[in-house]
Amino acid sequence: MVLSFYVHIPYCIKRCGYCDFNTYTPNELQDGASLEIVSNDYIDAVLLELDAAPSDEVPTIFFGGGTPSLLPAKDLGRVISAIKARNGMTADCEITLEANPDSVTEEKLQGYLAAGFNRISFGMQSAQPHVLAVLDRTHNPANVKRAVDMARAAGFESISVDLIYGTPGESLDDWRATVTEALSLDIDHISAYALIVETGTKLAAQIKRGDLTMPIDDLMADMYLLVDQMCNGAGLNWYELSNWSKPGHECQHNIAYWKSANWWGLGPGAHSHIDKKRFWNVKHPTAYKQKLFAKESPVAESENLTEEQLRDEAIMLAIRMRTGLALSSLNKQGQDNLQAYIATGHVVISDAQIQLTAQGRLIADRLVREALG
Repeated sequence: MVLSFYVHIPYCIKRCGYCDFNTYTPNELQDGASLEIVSNDYIDAVLLELDAAPSDEVPTIFFGGGTPSLLPAKDLGRVISAIKARNGMTADCEITLEANPDSVTEEKLQGYLAAGFNRISFGMQSAQPHVLAVLDRTHNPANVKRAVDMARAAGFESISVDLIYGTPGESLDDWRATVTEALSLDIDHISAYALIVETGTKLAAQIKRGDLTMPIDDLMADMYLLVDQMCNGAGLNWYELSNWSKPGHECQHNIAYWKSANWWGLGPGAHSHIDKKRFWNVKHPTAYKQKLFAKESPVAESENLTEEQLRDEAIMLAIRMRTGLALSSLNKQGQDNLQAYIATGHVVISDAQIQLTAQGRLIADRLVREALG
């Protein structure tokens, strides 16, 4: 067996208006405190949690957040070194760092490489200043190219950028310009996600008041088809609903999630999946640290997955991927349901594998429901 690790870094300098991730600014954690003060013993707590994880060999580690690149390379490197010493790593272990383009320097990038990182993912979101303003993103669009070029020069093997489409006020031409800019960068991978407005965020309040208006579904569909067409045309092939890469640069960590492999989430609010059990940690960094320093488990809740849940999740995840879903994994009702979508061009069947076309990916959720029978 192998075991992937996700390491959550819960700190951001500023909260983006659309974000409902489990992140905190230093001031939210301690009035007037600096990042150094609120994070100084955080890695110590993470290493204590690591002691509870299985000791299987590790094929992928992913540092997400928050903004992991706010922490010094030596701190993140302590986690990598501990996992390597305790579990061992596969020869081609993929170690990813999520980074804000504004938060990296040549010196920091060299430090991350020395710590063991070999893949970096920059939060680009958009190349249009007015779109970034709606999202409350703080980075300068020009810094994305600077950051990518620095990462490539430093020696990163794989470089990805994250994009968001469907921001209020974003036109199809705005989105085309963003994708064009992203594809002009020296990158190997693009993730492009439709904006989801989460209750309780600043953006949700702005929309509720009528200050901003979400784009219509047809525009969202056109945006998805455009990024798919442009990425495929540039040699980045889609391999999962929202992800495109050059051959050999697929995100192996995310593939582990989509294949329901075992992973352990280190950090507050992090989720884990071991065999047929799912569990997740307390959300607040202070509570997380307090529990671990008191030699208590940080796990908040857990659930044992039934065979039916495991089957349904396997279908739901596999259908999102280019490799597709084995026809034999569906019951007769599910197989019959999908037949109608072959005629409409949403689904193709090749070598007894069900695969979604670009049009099919637009209605992936509906097709999942049909496949479940």
